[in-house]
Amino acid sequence: MRKLKLLISLLIAVVAVQAQTLEVGLFGGGAYYIGDINPVLHFNQLKPSFGAIARYNSNSRWAFRLCLTSAEVTGDDQKVKFNEDRSLSFNTTINDAALVAEFNFLEYFTGSKKDYFTPFIFGGFSVFQYNPQSLDGVGLRALGTEGQNIGYQGRKQYSKMGFSIPFGFGFKYSLTKRIGMAFEWRMHKTFTDYIDDVSTTYYLESGAIDPGNQGQVLSDPGMNHEPGMQRGDSKTNDWFNYTGLSITYRFNMKSRSTCNTFNNKISQ
Repeated sequence: MRKLKLLISLLIAVVAVQAQTLEVGLFGGGAYYIGDINPVLHFNQLKPSFGAIARYNSNSRWAFRLCLTSAEVTGDDQKVKFNEDRSLSFNTTINDAALVAEFNFLEYFTGSKKDYFTPFIFGGFSVFQYNPQSLDGVGLRALGTEGQNIGYQGRKQYSKMGFSIPFGFGFKYSLTKRIGMAFEWRMHKTFTDYIDDVSTTYYLESGAIDPGNQGQVLSDPGMNHEPGMQRGDSKTNDWFNYTGLSITYRFNMKSRSTCNTFNNKISQ
């Protein structure tokens, strides 16, 4: 038992000396969405994304990262060419906070002359805020475009908050002793089908739509559908993606003696 305790203590000490650094930095890139208006085309209608990250490096293989990201995503039937007769479109800003675990396929330290590059994968959990609008800035959620405001077929207003599972891959590269770079492709599997304000069926008769009623027109812009006809696919939830580059600065988190040991290792 004493030998086992000693072995565990040694392993903990090795891990503590090996890494435990904090990196903070900025992220920039592009964003897009996959859903009822754009069901299959990746990188379609790419919009800018930006954010901040903080990465805790537990050791040379494992890290934990907090990501705060903001991006605009959009979709337009007329541009995607998937269902042009439907003529639906939307635009929304997504503000996302994600916590992910990263696994490096190779040993990696920012600042190392030896272990300065690695591909990596990651996965985690996130919470995000969204509020779909028409392309000219009219809030779609408040209009109840699928009959939510009148309780059509028991439908209720959807939340502007959502949860997702972020996952993806990328590669890291150490630029200097303190500065690191990472490129990543990050997909978010969400638990909502309303990022685009499209999910179920139409609720208005085409002949009853008032052209002067903005909410009715945005519900069925073509004015050519009847109640119960498919407007979206409620069996599949929406996705969104960030693809881009991050630049981080490394801080050591140990005492001076431990930092010296760590610095000796990363200078190899």
